[in-house]
Amino acid sequence: MSIIPILKDIGRGAQGARHLSRPQAHAVMTQVLDGAVSDLELGAFVMALRMKGETLDELCGFLDAAHERCLRLRSDRPVVLIPSYNGSRRLPNLTPLLAMELARAGARVLVHGPVHDPQRVGSAQIFHDLGLPRAQDQADIHAAWARREPAFMALETLCQPLQRLLNVRWTVGLRNSGHSIAKMLHPLGALRCLRLVNSTHPEFTALMAQWAQRERADAMLLRGTEGEPVADPRRQPRIDTYAEGQACPEACVAAQQGVVTELPLLPRDNDSASTALYIQSVLAGERPAPAPLARQAHAVLQALRVLEQGQAAPTRQML
Repeated sequence: MSIIPILKDIGRGAQGARHLSRPQAHAVMTQVLDGAVSDLELGAFVMALRMKGETLDELCGFLDAAHERCLRLRSDRPVVLIPSYNGSRRLPNLTPLLAMELARAGARVLVHGPVHDPQRVGSAQIFHDLGLPRAQDQADIHAAWARREPAFMALETLCQPLQRLLNVRWTVGLRNSGHSIAKMLHPLGALRCLRLVNSTHPEFTALMAQWAQRERADAMLLRGTEGEPVADPRRQPRIDTYAEGQACPEACVAAQQGVVTELPLLPRDNDSASTALYIQSVLAGERPAPAPLARQAHAVLQALRVLEQGQAAPTRQML
């Protein structure tokens, strides 16, 4: 079935485009993820949405389609889900440090993202340099958790059709809706999971807050570091946390005000090997963790306690 009628609706520019309903968004993303559209149609689709911008109904419909094609994972306790899709360009990518600190504190942590980004330093390479194997299945994830380590699973393993959509970026030169969907993935069904969601502009921040509230999501929202869902080590960002769509004050952090008077000791280079060595030194107690990251880790653990207390609630539907 052609998506040309959909393209006519969404491809009229920011002012003239029509928004899709959630069922319509689900239907078109089903075709996209199943490879049922031509390359030309796919390029037109991602560019039209880029110009129009996605609504909440559209993102939720897209997410529904992605979940239907996502590997189903299991856990008997709430999990911290960390989508790592941007990597770093200037600062060190400290998403693996946050994940390691949380895992050492007893949290079950699953990081997911691409295996390689030719333009940035991704979490996959840093985990490799830290000696952490990439998870290929459920057993590998549980083995990492048993060792009190975070599990890293490549998106191509977790949801291969979605990785194909993200790969369109290397053809058209721009990110697309797939990157937003990846941040919202919940591969553990009805289990309560805290999703750490980064935003890079105020409009997306507001949209994610609406999503958390309307869909009763467990989510930590923040403006992260170069697109990664980890607090900027130089200045504390605002962190808003939701449990079942309700604000969770004990797991929220106010933004730092005023002039920064002290900067953390960070590695001089931001390549994966230098970042891995820095992370090892922090974990060994040789260097202090950046204060904003430590506050974020504390907030995550606070949120997990709230989720664990509510885990006995009636079974929830996948978001």
